[in-house]
Amino acid sequence: MIRVELKQDQVTVGLEALARQLDDLTPVMREIGAFLVASTKDRFQKGETPEGAKWAPKSPTTVAAYARRKVRLDPRPLFGETGMLSSQIAMFAGPASVEVGSNLVYAAVMQFGAGKGAFGADRAGHPIPWGTIPGRPFLGLSPTDAQGIRDIVGEWLQTAATPEP
Repeated sequence: MIRVELKQDQVTVGLEALARQLDDLTPVMREIGAFLVASTKDRFQKGETPEGAKWAPKSPTTVAAYARRKVRLDPRPLFGETGMLSSQIAMFAGPASVEVGSNLVYAAVMQFGAGKGAFGADRAGHPIPWGTIPGRPFLGLSPTDAQGIRDIVGEWLQTAATPEP
């Protein structure tokens, strides 16, 4: 029979410190959330999905609509008149999870796309949306994001298990 007994040494102290912190992972979830918000905002600058595919360009109809309204057109996909979508990425960290997203009403349409008329019609009978909008995924985990999360968790576990002097 093999018997292992741990005494009050640095290993035991480290494991106890880690166990205390595992009850509430909010600090590490906040760090992961901040990392993912920055990564998501970076995707807007690159104009690409989490997998690295380029977003569909603005349609000629959209370009013409900007011209008719005499509004300055940012040629990048998902950049509208206000630039709100790219700047309104937020996170909520809790004891066991983190959520990253946007509460803008049109964010889901930009993420997943929508067919012409998918949301009915306006009072004049025009379809909403007035044309098919291709999905341009901006939320999700890239391989680089996954590695970044592993790094954050690894550093956090190392710090959490290190007893204070």
